[in-house]
Amino acid sequence: MSKKQHQYRLTLEHQQASQPDQPLHEPLTLAFANHDDVFAIIERIQQADVLPAEEAATLAVGLKLLGNVLLAHRGEPLFAEFGPAYGEFLKKLKGQTKPQE
Repeated sequence: MSKKQHQYRLTLEHQQASQPDQPLHEPLTLAFANHDDVFAIIERIQQADVLPAEEAATLAVGLKLLGNVLLAHRGEPLFAEFGPAYGEFLKKLKGQTKPQE
């Protein structure tokens, strides 16, 4: 039986270019699945106050997207060295976002 996944859709909109003569890109929409509730993770990181709220949300979404790619391609040489460092970073982050007892 397959594990149930949360389904997400993320839209990236280019709102302003760095130079006035640069055109804006069309919006990009990505669909992805994850076993974690990404919104709950965002909330936990925001409540831990390790970063400003918007940066905490960016970090959470970025880590989950990166984690999906690393997991899907874990046997490829490009990710061989990065995977363990990613895992260590997640452990440190989770240690800072655990509720205090």
